Amino acid sequence: MSVELTYLAYTIALLFVVVMVQAYSGLANNGAVAMMNNRDNLKPPTLFQARMKRLTDNFRENLWFFAPLVLIAAVADISNQWTVLGAQLFFFSRIAHAIWYGFGWPALRGLFWFAGIIACALIFLALFGIIA
Repeated sequence: MSVELTYLAYTIALLFVVVMVQAYSGLANNGAVAMMNNRDNLKPPTLFQARMKRLTDNFRENLWFFAPLVLIAAVADISNQWTVLGAQLFFFSRIAHAIWYGFGWPALRGLFWFAGIIACALIFLALFGIIA
């Protein structure tokens, strides 16, 4: 398996962790019975629960940029220093973004998000031979 696909797998594992933390926040606020039912009458989300929902949504939205690029690179048999750097940068920026967002720390969250966008741009540019 290529380095890029390995980092895609790591990224999916990280998403799983983020989703589990989001699920736990719902359980902690509403209880297991309420979360197993139709969820029509849940309590208002706690600050942490709402933040984890936004984090999960943001992660999924950004995965739509990263995953297809890595898969295209794999099918096209393109792997170079830029695609590897892009995959690594995306993964590590998502870890930092999740930690910063989860704890509600100010300021740097946006920089970590932007690093993930740069990572995707690197892979995209490498796919078309713009950077080699």
